[in-house]
Amino acid sequence: MSPKTLGIYLAIFSAIAYGLNPLGALFLYEENLNVLSVVFYRFLFASIILALFLLYKKQNFFVSFKELLILILLGVLFAFSAITLYSSFLFMDAGLASTILFIYPVIVAILMAVFYKEKSTFIEIFSIALAFLGVMLLASSKEANISYIGILLVVSTSFLYSIYIIIVNQYVKTTALKTTFYSMLFCTITIFIISLFQDSYHLQALTNFNMWFFTLFLALIPTVISLLFLVKAIQLIGSTNASILGALEPLTAVFIGVFVFNEKLTFILICGIILIIFAVFLIILKDRIFKILNKKSKEL
Repeated sequence: MSPKTLGIYLAIFSAIAYGLNPLGALFLYEENLNVLSVVFYRFLFASIILALFLLYKKQNFFVSFKELLILILLGVLFAFSAITLYSSFLFMDAGLASTILFIYPVIVAILMAVFYKEKSTFIEIFSIALAFLGVMLLASSKEANISYIGILLVVSTSFLYSIYIIIVNQYVKTTALKTTFYSMLFCTITIFIISLFQDSYHLQALTNFNMWFFTLFLALIPTVISLLFLVKAIQLIGSTNASILGALEPLTAVFIGVFVFNEKLTFILICGIILIIFAVFLIILKDRIFKILNKKSKEL
């Protein structure tokens, strides 16, 4: 198997693994585990697994004080993005929530234009319009289990995750593995602190096999394995190709929602999903599109 083929497979498996988030979360909700408990155990176990992996790879845990402050901020952002995403599953179909979450590359483009003065191209503006139209189509459906509170929560998730990505790209110099470990560690600590001030969302104990199984499932499959496969895929095929294959994330979540949890999928919802994924593709492929257009113009 060639490195490129391996990279494609790893990117596909990474996207599918991440798209399994609703599978673990919704089953845990059926066990009456609250949102904070679900995300707390997910990141606690993921932190432990990543710490063991760092020890296995013989990488040190040292970071400078400046890096530590940035990693704490990343952990806080990750915590609130996870809480809002998992909370959105209570107000709308998980597959649709995962699709709306996928607009984060569009939000990154907007934030980079506003705060880092990156020039907005026609493709970016068109992509933003398509993504907005896609979300509006999802919100307009009367047959699906969807609400404005759910949309607000998942858009907040996309916004927080976009800030996370920008900070990582602009300010973080440590390795991807170490950055993710500390992000998840401080994410876990943040969720624990929040639980101390929220009586209705106190941390619950894992009391049966299903709780232990699905929390470990969330920590291992959509978190650690998805991350490690994605990092390796980016090394083999590049971030653009890996990002394109990331479209399988919301598709997997929609598939799980429809066939496992009997969520409704209408024509309007399908159109909204297609518009959002197409908008993200345009953002990801904008550089290639410009290269092709420039090449064509020179040939003319």
